[in-house]
Amino acid sequence: MTKAIEWISTPAGGFLRLIDQRALPATTAYLDITTVAQLIDAVKTLTVRGAPALGAAGAYGIAVAMLESKRDGWGEAQLRAAFEQLADARPTAVNLAWGAKQVAAQYSHGFEAVLTAAHKIARADEAANRKLSQLGADWLTSKLGKHKLRAITHCNTGALATTAWGTGYGILHELHTRGQLEMVYVDETRPLLQGTRLTSWELTQDGIPHLVQVDGAAASTILRGLVDFAIIGADRITANGDSANKIGSLALALACARAQIPFIVAAPYSTVDATTASGNLVEIENRDDAEVLELAGVKLASPGVKAFNPAFDVTPHDLISAIVTERGVVEPAVTQQPLFAP
Repeated sequence: MTKAIEWISTPAGGFLRLIDQRALPATTAYLDITTVAQLIDAVKTLTVRGAPALGAAGAYGIAVAMLESKRDGWGEAQLRAAFEQLADARPTAVNLAWGAKQVAAQYSHGFEAVLTAAHKIARADEAANRKLSQLGADWLTSKLGKHKLRAITHCNTGALATTAWGTGYGILHELHTRGQLEMVYVDETRPLLQGTRLTSWELTQDGIPHLVQVDGAAASTILRGLVDFAIIGADRITANGDSANKIGSLALALACARAQIPFIVAAPYSTVDATTASGNLVEIENRDDAEVLELAGVKLASPGVKAFNPAFDVTPHDLISAIVTERGVVEPAVTQQPLFAP
């Protein structure tokens, strides 16, 4: 199984090893992270991405900061500032700050306590992913029957987006293992093509039949009756069940509502932000114009043109058929709000 994020122990303490997701699928390359600045850059450039993987990155980042502080003779204030900078590197994705803050709470107990806490978060994520995959597959079977199903998915929710196994992708994998998955339609997911580059790569590795399609085809695919359900991950789920995810997710939800087929959000419970009442309060990250206006460094637009490049959109809870976490399945569209309490 692909490991997107892994701690490598050494006599000096260790370092964080990341698979460089920018290089896939052409090259399987790894980055060894020894400084907070390197890790923040990896987070912002999507070398490491996906809410659960970012949670582990935040957790292990505290260990990286402590080793860097020891090497370079930082003071307490500088170390604490590094903790905060790491937690704030991607504001929409709640798991990054959650993982960093969970582990930073062990700082006073020393490096080994911090590393142990980070390992615990990574192990718990894999266990959560496997559990939610079973629960999600069971829910789909109960709603749609045991015949082979056709799915559509957006962005990447596999092992590359987590510490292992996957969330939305994990449910697809579970259905495949049960012999209940016929075909997956994979949105290319503009502008960074996580569907084309990453999800398709993982589906190929696992021998799961699939077709890659342009994002603009998704609504038509759904309304033509070519799929039985849609499934995505989440970067933040608010108390009322609204879900922030990769830009383009909302369009799938709207099409599913029209077609009257299930739209499912799958994520570990750590993605739930019960302190935020609704998706209207979620900060949406805007990314660089070049991601839209250039391709492999070649300018596509006329000189002076600007881009609107939000990284995420928010799907309102009334468009979500099911939110699947390791704690169970809730149905936001028919359940009294709020769904999650602080």
